[in-house]
Amino acid sequence: MQVNRLFEIIYVLLGKKIVTAKELAERFEVSQRTIYRDVDVLSLAGIPIYTEKGKGGGISLLPEFVFNKSLLSEAEQNEILSALHGLSIVKTTDTEGVLKKLSTIFNKSTTNWLEVDFSGWSYQDGEKFNDFKNSIIEQRLVEFDYYSTFGEKTKRRIEPIQLYFKSRAWYIKGFCLNRHAVRLFKLSRVKNLIVTNEHFKKRDLLCSNPNSDISEHERQDIRLKLKITQEMTYRVMDEFDEHDVEVQPDGSFIVTVIWPEDDWVYGTILSYGEHIEVLEPVHVRGIIKNKALETVKKYL
Repeated sequence: MQVNRLFEIIYVLLGKKIVTAKELAERFEVSQRTIYRDVDVLSLAGIPIYTEKGKGGGISLLPEFVFNKSLLSEAEQNEILSALHGLSIVKTTDTEGVLKKLSTIFNKSTTNWLEVDFSGWSYQDGEKFNDFKNSIIEQRLVEFDYYSTFGEKTKRRIEPIQLYFKSRAWYIKGFCLNRHAVRLFKLSRVKNLIVTNEHFKKRDLLCSNPNSDISEHERQDIRLKLKITQEMTYRVMDEFDEHDVEVQPDGSFIVTVIWPEDDWVYGTILSYGEHIEVLEPVHVRGIIKNKALETVKKYL
């Protein structure tokens, strides 16, 4: 207990130039006599701590006593603090504390250089993220129900490897014990998550391109040629690479992309409503036509 208190005293003194024995005693819920004994212990250990009596006096460290910052260059210190600040955007529970302590040790204030909100509107999204994070760190098996792109529900047991963010969505990468292979699962389709008490050993995996594992189903990439009206300019700018887009004289766009053919693609095309036309391939044009007609029938 005393060792922890001694470390905390040093940490407090690194953050403040001078602190009274009374303040430290109240902070650690001990007597002032105990604080002075701690000061003696620290002094005997070679810590340059000293006391000043009188008004404005108290306990302090010599100004030159700081964490050996020379081990890290100025740029490296800034990189560490910036990286921690960036990590804090995913709302982990301990990052802010580490950031605060290192800022004190480096004698720097952090710059709020990045603000990103990855969270959804539901508090359950944050709980799910933290459960997966902890299961990765603690190497614990997880179980959940998973809904595929086609609405099929399966029970899964995985050894979680990594949280993965791509195309505005979070995924959990893990070794699936049902499929005996590495898979990516979209967090929004994970339901009834359970972090078990079963531990696993990390596998020596040569992971393939993560993009190839997102879908649980065999799929074929197709070349799509789309005509999109000027009214959808904002979506074209958001959703397509510049080199895939040709601006037409009337302000419309011809977009050529290679996408996997599945229900997600059909849904994306249909979400443009009357502002999109599938030019190629013919069979996708037919599929979209039939789906649109089925929708219209519901309103007749």
